Amino acid sequence: RVIGGRGRGGAFNSQRVLRRAMSDDDPLADLAAALRETESYPVDRVANRWLGEATAVAGDLAAADLPDEVVHERLGHVEHLLSNVDGTGSAEADKLVERAKTLTEAAIEQHQN
Repeated sequence: RVIGGRGRGGAFNSQRVLRRAMSDDDPLADLAAALRETESYPVDRVANRWLGEATAVAGDLAAADLPDEVVHERLGHVEHLLSNVDGTGSAEADKLVERAKTLTEAAIEQHQN
């Protein structure tokens, strides 16, 4: 990262998530991939913190097989984190954040009880 040195460590294998996102129609994998891709752009320091945590949670969701109620709860956390990102300072990253917000909404609907 240019700003903030974001090496947001999520404990997930991004290559596995990216392959899964490309091979399945899986909003969780797509969400994790979109958030991970924001790391390629210079992002405002404050937005960087929110995105870092959202990336970690989304990555964990994409890599794990969890009950719908747990997925739904954690997606709510991702939604909250992303709601705090008003802008990143990068047009490309902003587009990815908007995509992530849309994917989060779709995944929440998919994983409702």
